[in-house]
Amino acid sequence: MAEIRSINVFSCAKIFAAVSLVLGFIAAVLAVLVAIFGVAAAPFYPLPVGEATLVWAIVAILVLTVVYAIIGFITGAIVAVIYNLAAGIFGGLKIDFADTEALVKESEGDHDRSYE
Repeated sequence: MAEIRSINVFSCAKIFAAVSLVLGFIAAVLAVLVAIFGVAAAPFYPLPVGEATLVWAIVAILVLTVVYAIIGFITGAIVAVIYNLAAGIFGGLKIDFADTEALVKESEGDHDRSYE
């Protein structure tokens, strides 16, 4: 059984940022679509829909995506620090991998082969 004793803070922050970037992009696109269709569906309160709206929609998508990524990076760093503190006190996560000894022997055997 393997134990995760600590998590590299920067590595965790990068992964959180990458996942948050993708989720932020999806959320931003959905929010912009809802806003555009909401304006189009309001016939009694007509708003100008044109090039300016398109520009603001693109800016909103970019800004929201970047904000999500920044928040994800900060959250990932905080999570890693808290995990490392908790793992130091209570012990790390214990993970049981399927037949790790066979995998290690197999990978070690690959290095001993000579290719001609």
